[in-house]
Amino acid sequence: MPQESLRIDDQPGSQPGHRILRLDGALVMTTMFEFQAMVRADKSQALIIDFTNVPYVDSAGIGALVGAYVTRQHGGRSLALVGVSDRVHNALAVTRVEQFFRFFDSVSAAEESSAA
Repeated sequence: MPQESLRIDDQPGSQPGHRILRLDGALVMTTMFEFQAMVRADKSQALIIDFTNVPYVDSAGIGALVGAYVTRQHGGRSLALVGVSDRVHNALAVTRVEQFFRFFDSVSAAEESSAA
């Protein structure tokens, strides 16, 4: 079985206090640790995670997302997911955690919502 890989591009948003994490690859047990570390270290007011290039997540990846949500909520900071595929969205729905997240079609739409 090939080793999964996840590339994370960390960049500032177009507005002060915004941060964008662009993921490329599966968010699964073997790739979630770097993701968790980056989310925990992030102190931005609005974190936008771009899932456009994420083909799937497993239960560990979903757990990492829920952990990100909880961390952000406790700090009074926002979290938005962008470009979530039907497959990933269905995994979040089946595990009954989709209601925790705000979904957007584009990074710019997420940034506009976070600025309001």
